[in-house]
Amino acid sequence: MGFFDFVKDAGRQLFDTDAEAADNIKQHLEVKTSGIRNIDVKFDDGVATICGDCVNQATKDSAVLMVGNIKGVEKVVAEDLKVEAAKPDVPEEPEVQADFYTIEKGDTLGAIAKKHYGKSSAYMRIFEANKDIISDPNKIYPGQKIRIPKD
Repeated sequence: MGFFDFVKDAGRQLFDTDAEAADNIKQHLEVKTSGIRNIDVKFDDGVATICGDCVNQATKDSAVLMVGNIKGVEKVVAEDLKVEAAKPDVPEEPEVQADFYTIEKGDTLGAIAKKHYGKSSAYMRIFEANKDIISDPNKIYPGQKIRIPKD
């Protein structure tokens, strides 16, 4: 997971100027995620570079999506956002595999669930996998990137 492209003019607005972007994005990550240590964010002309140590791949994916879905962020560089090695005395939870999906005009979580799982009632599975990005299953927007958990 290195470079990711996002829609620059879509998403939640967290900053008005590039000068305040890095600090605001870092604060946003610190509030929204508990699985990242040593977070560092740099921002330059629409490109957010995030560094730190994640407890697992799902946390890393969430961080990239959270940052990329911020208005004004066009690319996320996450090469130095590392997943920590598992500790030998702590059993690992199985990683849930997921695909990334970009919301299109007219999409609903139900329609996306129907396309990926065969039934629209599975939309809550998508919502649960994206709670850090989507606050309400009825409030998604074109250009937003989300995770679609695989079976």
